[in-house]
Amino acid sequence: MGLSNLGIFHTAIGVIAIVAAVTAFIKSGKIDLRQLPGKIYFYFTLVTSLTALRLSSVKGVNPGHILAFLIIVLISVAYFLSAKRQGNNSARYVENFFLSFSFFLSMLPTVNETFTRIPVGHPLAQGPNDPLIGISILLLFIMLIVGSVLQFRKQREINKARRA
Repeated sequence: MGLSNLGIFHTAIGVIAIVAAVTAFIKSGKIDLRQLPGKIYFYFTLVTSLTALRLSSVKGVNPGHILAFLIIVLISVAYFLSAKRQGNNSARYVENFFLSFSFFLSMLPTVNETFTRIPVGHPLAQGPNDPLIGISILLLFIMLIVGSVLQFRKQREINKARRA
C-alpha cells in the first residue's frame, strides 16, 4: 500500500470520523455537533482534512486539496451555526445539510482510495474511472439526497413543535 506516516495517521483519523458519522446517523438521523459522535466527527474530520492538504503525489494544488478545503469550510460553518445560532430553527436546515454534504464529500476520496488499494495486490478497482467507483459514488449521492430530504422533514416537525 505504501503509506507514509502522515498517510497512516490521516487514514486512522479519517476512519474514526467516518465511524462517528455513521454512529450519529444511526442514533439521531443526523450529525449533531452537541452529541459525542458529532463532536468526534467534527474534530477528526477537521484533522483529516488538514492532513489531506499535506498529502499529494503531485506538486501544487490539486482537486483533493480543494475538496479538503471545502470540507473544512462546510464543517466550520455548521459548527458556527450550532454554537452561535442555537435559537434559530432555520439554521438547523443549513447545519444538517452542510454536515451531511461534508460526509458525502469525505467519502469521495475514501471510496477511491479504498477500492484502488484493497485487497493489497488485487484491488477492487483499477482507478478513479472504474465503474465500481462510479456506482459506489452514485449510491452515496442517492443516500445523501434521500437522507437530506428525511432530515429536512424531521427538522420541519421539530421547528413546528417548538413554535407551538
